[in-house]
This record gives sequence, C-alpha cells and structure tokens, in this order.
Amino acid sequence: MGKAIALIVLVVLIFACVAGGVYVATTYNGLVTLDQKVQAQWAQVENVYQRRNDLIPNLVETVKGAAAFEKDTFTAVTEARAKVGQINTQGLANNPEAFAKFQQAQDGLSSALSRLLVVVEKYPTLTATQNYRDLQAQLEGTENRIAVERMRFNEAAQAFNTKAYFKAVSGAETPPQVKF
Repeated sequence: MGKAIALIVLVVLIFACVAGGVYVATTYNGLVTLDQKVQAQWAQVENVYQRRNDLIPNLVETVKGAAAFEKDTFTAVTEARAKVGQINTQGLANNPEAFAKFQQAQDGLSSALSRLLVVVEKYPTLTATQNYRDLQAQLEGTENRIAVERMRFNEAAQAFNTKAYFKAVSGAETPPQVKF
C-alpha cells in the first residue's frame, strides 16, 4: 500500500511540474507576443511621424514663395522639425522620460505647423494653388494617421501594461477660437 501512495504522489508531483512548466512557458510566450505587438505598433507611430517630417520641407517651400516675409514662422517650423530629428527613438517606448521628450518635440512641431497654416490663410492665392492644396491634404491625412497609430500604440501598450502612453497636449480640452 505504501508503494501505491508513493507512486500516486510521484505522479501528482510530475503532473504539477509539467503543468507549472506549461503555465510559465505560455505566460512567457504571451508576454513576448504582447511586447512584439507594442514594438510593431511603435514602428507604425514612427512611420507616420516620419511621413509628416518628410512633407514639411515641401510645404514650407511652397508657402515661402508666396509669404517670403513670414520668416519667424518658417524658422519656428524648421527648428521644431530639427528638434524632432535629434531625438533617438531607439527603445523610446520603454523609457518614460525619453518618451515624454519625444512627445513634447512632436507637440512643438504640431504647434509650429498650426502657426504656418494660420499664416497661409493670409494668402488666398497660395491656398488656391493645386500644389499647396495637395500638400495640405497629405498633411491632414498624415495627422489623421498619427492619431490612429497613437491610439493603436496606446491600446497595445495597455495590453502589455508596462509602456508609456501618448497623452493629449495640455489645453487640448479647450477648443481653439477661430476668427475671420
């Protein structure tokens, strides 16, 4: 009878060890999968920000031709774009401080672009050109893509539960005042 109990205990221990090993392996694989989703989504965020960064010089040059004396605005856009380009995005999703600096630089670029678009409203002949309208449509589409990819990154980061999130710019809860 003692051998039967020892055999049962041994079988239960082996089963518990196998079940524990399967649980650990499954959990680890799940975490690796979630991390890969976060990294893939981060790559998409970088991709759409790069698209915007690539559009900016064309937009600035198009506007410069019609608004040559708006140098402060062009300088602000150029400097904001340069700040974005100086940030190393390697491992950024895992570093909250670097992530915050990245978001701050991107917010600065968005602000500078907004000022540029306000300047453009002063030049109706510029807004009537096909080249400008095409660039503006591409920029608007890119801004929409940025919003979508940031949302998807936040969803992936939430599932992984260890990454920094994109947040709204302070003051975003107050709608802008439009005056004509």
